[in-house]
Amino acid sequence: MKKTIMIETSARDQWIEITGQIEGVVQSSGMTQGHCVVSVLHTTAGITINENADPDVCADMISALDRLVPWEAGYKHGEGNSAAHLKASLMGASQVIPVRCGRLVLGTWQGVFLTEFDGPRTRNVDVFLQNGPKE
Repeated sequence: MKKTIMIETSARDQWIEITGQIEGVVQSSGMTQGHCVVSVLHTTAGITINENADPDVCADMISALDRLVPWEAGYKHGEGNSAAHLKASLMGASQVIPVRCGRLVLGTWQGVFLTEFDGPRTRNVDVFLQNGPKE
C-alpha cells in the first residue's frame, strides 16, 4: 500500500514532525506488523528521525546545519540552492520504520520529521507499507 501526504512548509529551513500523519496511515491500513518506508520526493528536503519532545532540538539542528553548510559559499549550481541540496543529502530521502501491533516502533523521544531546506513549498511524502509475517 502507498499513500502520499502533502506537507506545506512555511520557511526556508524547517523541521516538521509528521509522526502522527504516518501513524494515521498505518492505523487506517489495518496493518499489524511489517515495515513502513517514508520517502520525500524532492532533492532539497529530507526525512529523518530525531527527538520530538523538545523543539529546541530542531532549532539546534537547523543552526548546526547552517554552520556546517552555509547558504552562501561560492557554489556553482545556477539555481542558487546548493546548500539545500547538500543538507537534504545529509538527512537522506527516506527512513524505514518497523511496525508492530499496528504502531510505528519508535523510541520514547523519537519522531519522524520532514526537513525542509528550500521552502516555503508544498512537499510530497510517500508512505509505503509492507506487511510482515503474522504476529
